[in-house]
Amino acid sequence: MLAGKRIVLGVSGGIAAYKAIEVCRRLVDAGAHVIPVLTEGARHFVGATTFSALASEPVQTSLWNEVDPIPHTRLGQGADLVLVCPATARLLADLAGGRSHDLLTATLLATRAPVVVCPAMHTEMWEHPAVQDNLALLVRRGVHVVPPEEGRLAGGDVGAGRLAAPETVVAAVEAALAEPDLSGLTVLVTAGGTREPIDPVRFLGNRSSGKQGHALAAEAATRGAKVTLVTTAGLPVPAGVEVVRVDTAAQMEAAVTERAAAADVIVMAAAVADFRPAAPAVEKIKKHHGVPELRLEPTPDILAGLGAAKRPDQTLVGFAAETSDVRASAHEKLARKGADLVVANDVGAPGAGFEHDTNQVVIVRSDGLDEDVPLGGKRAVARAVFDAVLDHRVTSADRRPRDSI
Repeated sequence: MLAGKRIVLGVSGGIAAYKAIEVCRRLVDAGAHVIPVLTEGARHFVGATTFSALASEPVQTSLWNEVDPIPHTRLGQGADLVLVCPATARLLADLAGGRSHDLLTATLLATRAPVVVCPAMHTEMWEHPAVQDNLALLVRRGVHVVPPEEGRLAGGDVGAGRLAAPETVVAAVEAALAEPDLSGLTVLVTAGGTREPIDPVRFLGNRSSGKQGHALAAEAATRGAKVTLVTTAGLPVPAGVEVVRVDTAAQMEAAVTERAAAADVIVMAAAVADFRPAAPAVEKIKKHHGVPELRLEPTPDILAGLGAAKRPDQTLVGFAAETSDVRASAHEKLARKGADLVVANDVGAPGAGFEHDTNQVVIVRSDGLDEDVPLGGKRAVARAVFDAVLDHRVTSADRRPRDSI
């Protein structure tokens, strides 16, 4: 999504400026062309050499550049997005008031590209009415604001005002540049592996990390959908996503069933246990009592239940973790569960199994238009899944009788 995008990374003078180094690295790793612009204040906290080494171009700091007499105009007109990370109270006031006194503020006034600001300051400053008024004005003008988090601040204080995490900042950049092609759709995603209790201490589980499901939720939210994520994983939740925490297959079934009717797209990425102990012990099983015998019973088949109740205009996506015959198994599951698409992978393949940051899948569809997605980041896989969802919805709508649309 960021490949080839020209991003001006403005760094203003706050202690959180050091975190912009990681943001710069992540943007470059995602394929963006990053042009760092540091204010005089920023250079009290971070070195220009670091950014010049990591970014796509050397750091720029001055309006008075003999090589380029109007650098702010060139930067502003050539940018696909301008990101300010961190944005101090002074920077926000300058931007709100239209004050241009250095290269960064002049660039912000000289661009028509999306602008993303990431405020970071002490709690008292963040909560000051003047700062909040400036932010409200910027939001009305279309500036994207990444709110700060609560946490440890400079000087040992703790409170609101801590710069958002680098992954949150990059996600906000992606959202600002994304085509909102899922706008108007309600998307329900499940993630993680369920845990079926044996006793209050032990459980039957699987190796699913939930990373792919969380990536799917982030992708859907970035593209404008209203997203609910039902998850067993303790991973960060993408901004703007409603989260429902569950543990067992029964809890997941209840959470999904309650929300399924309102969803336009349901993506069952969770690894739901097929079996659970029929009679979990109410107290911890002691080792000296000997090896226990576990009698298992099947868990609810959530995907099949959704397939049986699916509306004609609803899109249902299943996932299949396989160890052999991946494509054939996916097609069999597609037909048996009543899904529209099944995303399958070989969990034994290098980089494509559980807990990896990468994945390699085949997307099989009820209309026969299968797609092989090569090894890549889980966000790239999520992008391919929703591209397939949109394409399927278009072709399905074309095939449905008009009185059912």
